[in-house]
Amino acid sequence: MFAALQHIVEIFALRLVHIPESAEPVPISVRLPLADRSSVESLSDLYLYSQSGALIPLSDVVKVDETIQDKSRHRRNLKSVVYVTADVAGELESPVYAILDMKKRISEIPLPDGTALQQKFRAQPALQEQYALKWDGEWHITYEVFRDLGISFAVVLVIIYLLIVGMFQNFAIPILMMIPIPLTLVGIIPGHLLFGAFFTATSMIGLIALAGIMVRNSVLLIDFIQARLREGLILKEAVIEAGAVRLLPIALTAGTVITGSFVMVFDPIFQGLAISLMMGALMSTIFTVIVIPLAYYLYAISTEFRSVAPDSQTPPLACDPAEGPQRPE
Repeated sequence: MFAALQHIVEIFALRLVHIPESAEPVPISVRLPLADRSSVESLSDLYLYSQSGALIPLSDVVKVDETIQDKSRHRRNLKSVVYVTADVAGELESPVYAILDMKKRISEIPLPDGTALQQKFRAQPALQEQYALKWDGEWHITYEVFRDLGISFAVVLVIIYLLIVGMFQNFAIPILMMIPIPLTLVGIIPGHLLFGAFFTATSMIGLIALAGIMVRNSVLLIDFIQARLREGLILKEAVIEAGAVRLLPIALTAGTVITGSFVMVFDPIFQGLAISLMMGALMSTIFTVIVIPLAYYLYAISTEFRSVAPDSQTPPLACDPAEGPQRPE
């Protein structure tokens, strides 16, 4: 009997039809009109076949009792919760924008006691004595991904700094070499706006990957400047020559990154990674060959720069900020 009613009230797929415009087969369904299945009286007038083959009304074999259906009780971490679910679709598919919009509207709804509803974005509410809202689901996954990537990025920066300190035996020069890392954002953020893409987790991965590439360019520039200073060139000329000579290898490095990343621009998952690598490498390279030599020049003047080759037995070169290093007689 239940199977018979299910076929009458619910959608019952009989066949499949293949439409050229549709990507999947479309089921052909048979269902009673809404007026014939929307009330108890309408369903009672339905006739079913008995075991002897006679038609009998449904009201002769079914007794209708109106009761309240028991609700499911959900708990999370031993606390009673009520789940409210929704899907985001359209132009802004990221849950962040929808949550930020709904947060403001929900905060304007007063509770029976006159207070505002507490909204949690990271941790679950600690108490059950008052109502609270915990944003979860895809938003919580997004928060955890960016939190973990942010921590990883900070650890990477510390490791890069320590490696450069060990190489140059200086605590200030590594800071100059890491200037191009924030400069990548000058290309990454406008790049996402240009392509109409969201800043996703893969975009963050591209930002982390660019950190090592951009620091490498800084190492090439400053190492070249120091090598020319040890050869007796004045500071100003060494800085200008470093930007001119190292421009081609740095530009070739950026070109290979941009070319290799272009194939991922049209992929829906790795598009953010491609945009970060392409636009970040392009803009930071342009700024690196200008900012790094200039920053090193200002640093050398402000600290009355002293330069000496670590593996050489020659005496130190005295450097006058106006005239550059002079080899003593």
